[in-house]
Amino acid sequence: MSITDSRMEQRRHRARRSLTLPVVVAALFVLGAGVLLYPAAASWVNQAQQSAIIGAYSDDVEQLPADGLAEAIAEARDYNERLTGGALVAAGRNIPDAENPDQADGYSAQLDANGTGLMARIKIPSIAVDLPVYHGTSDAVLLQGVGHLEGTALPVGGLATHSVLTAHRGLADAELFTNLNRVQVDDTFVIEVFGEVLTYRVRGTQVVDPDDTETLFAIPGEDLVTLVTCTPLGINTQRILVTGERVTPTPVDDLEAAGRHPEIPGFPWWAVGLGSVAVAAVAFVVWSARPPRTGSQDTASAPE
Repeated sequence: MSITDSRMEQRRHRARRSLTLPVVVAALFVLGAGVLLYPAAASWVNQAQQSAIIGAYSDDVEQLPADGLAEAIAEARDYNERLTGGALVAAGRNIPDAENPDQADGYSAQLDANGTGLMARIKIPSIAVDLPVYHGTSDAVLLQGVGHLEGTALPVGGLATHSVLTAHRGLADAELFTNLNRVQVDDTFVIEVFGEVLTYRVRGTQVVDPDDTETLFAIPGEDLVTLVTCTPLGINTQRILVTGERVTPTPVDDLEAAGRHPEIPGFPWWAVGLGSVAVAAVAFVVWSARPPRTGSQDTASAPE
């Protein structure tokens, strides 16, 4: 090997060694950005899945004949008339307990459009929530959406009914009811169920301590829905109760928006952020790999 070849090989070796640190730094930078953006990305993906489920549900409902929809609503209201209890937010519990949950037969058969237990859709505009509502409050249900508490009225409206809907808060990969604490009195939420559109105006919010006991029974002459989730985040020793009272007639805007596919999640800005970080990391490595400027040194060292 000539002296020139040897020097070139040494330079290539030094270049490879000099790139090791920039590559490691860039990789750690991208990894850190990924960790920071993961909750936003996971929540976006989860909401996209929820929106697809809601869109399919709306399509299934639209395909049902009008008399079939009316019959399903009538059966649900008949089911509600057979209920005599309510829900109890008891000490030491993160979700309400129903009084006599098995008092009415045929719960799982009510409002089941596609055989998956999906019964309705709830929209809370003030916190950008648009979620499916399922039968029951099992762990499996609460990991995928909002659960209806069996033993309370089905969410089809009617005087002297009180429906209880609950969802998790603060999950790493789903937003669900995370921002329920931001809902204020006079905000509204909408339930779409088998072609019916029910709008509720929030009339009260409260946080229930573990040693308190609050009942969620029906009140004569009132049409109520209460939304429930845990608080504080990560501790879950208390419950947030948001109670809405039916607005009649249903606002025209809510009627016109019924059945539309969800508009959330919006644009995935987290992907733009992650992509920008990746581009910056590559640019940093490329910049680090540039050859040193040796013009002045070569001139100074050149033989006379």
